Formats: sequence, C-alpha cells, structure tokens
Amino acid sequence: MCQKAIYPGTFDPVTYGHIDVIKRAVRLFGDIVVAVAEHTSKDPLFSVKERVALLKKALEGISGVDVVSFSGLFVEFARSQKAAIVIRGLRMLSDFEYEFQMALTNRKLDDTIETIFLMPSESYSYVSSKLLKEAGGLGADLSAFVPPCVEEALKKKLNKQERRKS
Repeated sequence: MCQKAIYPGTFDPVTYGHIDVIKRAVRLFGDIVVAVAEHTSKDPLFSVKERVALLKKALEGISGVDVVSFSGLFVEFARSQKAAIVIRGLRMLSDFEYEFQMALTNRKLDDTIETIFLMPSESYSYVSSKLLKEAGGLGADLSAFVPPCVEEALKKKLNKQERRKS
C-alpha cells in the first residue's frame, strides 16, 4: 500500500539538492506534497508566496508533485493531508542530529506518521540554502546549485537588500 508522502521545508531558496530529493521521493511514493513552511525560525529571505512560486516553476515538468504552504504544527498539517510519510533530506552527518530529534518529536506527537530520510546525490550533498544566499550576495555564479529562475530571483532579492543597506 502506497502512503501519501509530504516533504516539508523552508526552501529558502529551493536548490538542486531539494529537487533531487523530490525526484527520489516521487520515484518511491508516486505523488508527494512539497510543503513550504510559512512560519519559521530561520527568518527567510523570500516570502512564503515567493518560495511556493519558485518551487512550482523549478519543478515544472516533474509529475506527481503538489506544492503548498502550511503554518502551525507540522503533524496537524500532515493529518489534514491524510499523509503517513514525512520525507526529510539528509546532506551531511551534521544534519542527522537535528533531523533525528525532529523525527522523534513528530513520532511522539503522532505515532502514525513515519519519517523517511533520503540523501541527495553526492554532487549536491554540500549545498545549503544559507551558503548559497551568502555566496549569491557576494556575486557568485549559482547556476550549478539552483535553477535559473531561482538564481535570477535570488540575485534580484539580494541586490534590493544591498541597496537598502547603502
């Protein structure tokens, strides 16, 4: 029996690593919901509306993916979606401790929801949204890390932010 799967995250911005995990999840589960967190402690650069739009554009041509936003407690959102599987990406060993704690907390809150960890291709294992925002702010070419629509949006946003500081 194939369960509905959700891949939640901030996606600020979406990277090729995220897209790789999404493609792997679709192969395993058929259809997945990519859930963009509205409220996050990460202080996102992009609004939730912008992050959803960038994800939809970046995922064009990949069938079996629905992109939505959510707020509040993730397990409540998962219940509302009638989902039993949470997809989480693990890039490096350093991700594991936080992801493990979150998976155990979610399990304690709702033991019917299982967490599945997927690793992106090793060529994306070092890519992080935070690092890309820093590199993009310094003028780096980000084309190897993010889709063209994301690179363009990121540079516009970072340039606008830089002009405000001046």
